[in-house]
Amino acid sequence: MARLHSKKKGKAGTKRPKSKVAPNWSDEKKAELTPLIVKMSKEGVPQSKIGLYLRDQKGVPNIRATLGMTLGAFLKKENAAPEYPEDLLSLIRKAEIIKTHLKTSKKDLHNKVKLSHVESKIHRLSKYYSSKGILPKGWNYANQVSLIAK
Repeated sequence: MARLHSKKKGKAGTKRPKSKVAPNWSDEKKAELTPLIVKMSKEGVPQSKIGLYLRDQKGVPNIRATLGMTLGAFLKKENAAPEYPEDLLSLIRKAEIIKTHLKTSKKDLHNKVKLSHVESKIHRLSKYYSSKGILPKGWNYANQVSLIAK
């Protein structure tokens, strides 16, 4: 897939296994993983880090095959899902880092442009999440930055 705000063509990604069933060699079962996933989520660990931990430390090749649903759907069912989506939070954090950098380096034109790109992505994502009902209808990035950025 092509990159949005650059002239690069992007990178090819890996393909997921076609099998929707957990492999036989995987020892971890749903009952063993459920409390671990909920505990990590309540501690504030993002979904991507939970997935990496389960893959690298516990040997779970495909969470969806093991749990029978995606990690996000599982956390929502267990009432352990975060308030805001992870991709939106990471973009907001990135924008805040660029803003603090621009306070000291006022002539950095490259990062001024990149800040506008990041904020454009934030507005696009917030519009999408508002239409899907994940964010409230009147949610605005400018009003919420101080509440979210940590």
